[in-house]
Amino acid sequence: MIKPTVSVNQVKRAVCDCLNKPVTVKLNLGRNKYITFPATVNGVYPSLFTVLPEDKNFLGKTAYSYSELMCGRVKLRIAQRAAAPVEKNL
Repeated sequence: MIKPTVSVNQVKRAVCDCLNKPVTVKLNLGRNKYITFPATVNGVYPSLFTVLPEDKNFLGKTAYSYSELMCGRVKLRIAQRAAAPVEKNL
């Protein structure tokens, strides 16, 4: 048996830190298929967390358990927003 390196409580705290922040969600669908989309973590509950995709027409699942995050089926990364381009008047 492989011993886990992180506990569920550590994962919950990490997701709580992402609450109401833009993130990039990467889902492993199996057979080397992945979906990546920008979203915002909008709910943290005792057994799951929810994300709100930026694309309003997204038809995928938006609630995930902490165990999905621990086993690698779901990955969250805090989004790096590009700074607005600076315009120079010549």
